[in-house]
Amino acid sequence: MEIEFDVKITPNILYDYMMHHTYSSLAGIMGSIVGALMLVLFASNRQPICLIIGVVILLYLPWTLFLKSRQQALNTPAFKKPLHYRLSDEGIEVSQDDTVEQMGWDGMVKAISTLNSVVVYTTRTSACIFPKKDLGEGKYKVIEIISTHMPPNKVKIRG
Repeated sequence: MEIEFDVKITPNILYDYMMHHTYSSLAGIMGSIVGALMLVLFASNRQPICLIIGVVILLYLPWTLFLKSRQQALNTPAFKKPLHYRLSDEGIEVSQDDTVEQMGWDGMVKAISTLNSVVVYTTRTSACIFPKKDLGEGKYKVIEIISTHMPPNKVKIRG
């Protein structure tokens, strides 16, 4: 079983990935809870400082991730051109120009899906991002290959 495809990492794809990565972590969840609690506190006591703190907490992270995704997409040489991926029984191979990198399935940490992408984490903080728009109908074969080669407890992909 094998599939090959090209992906282009855009600022919007990076933002989608960063938002999911951040808000599925304990820090992201806690920040959202604290921000929401400050808004609830404002609703009950009408202290403007609670409103300000709540709004800042809830808007700061998405805004900084938005800016970071734009900057990273523009400043990372690998994102300037499409990346070529080949998923096979051996693992994931990514190439661009003369550079080729191979990663075995046994080293993959987890696989998830976001609104716009299928993501395979190669470490806790690094990932292969496959934008669904670049996969087209091949998305289902990509999901099948990932699901076949990774343990079920590591795969959390919704089509």
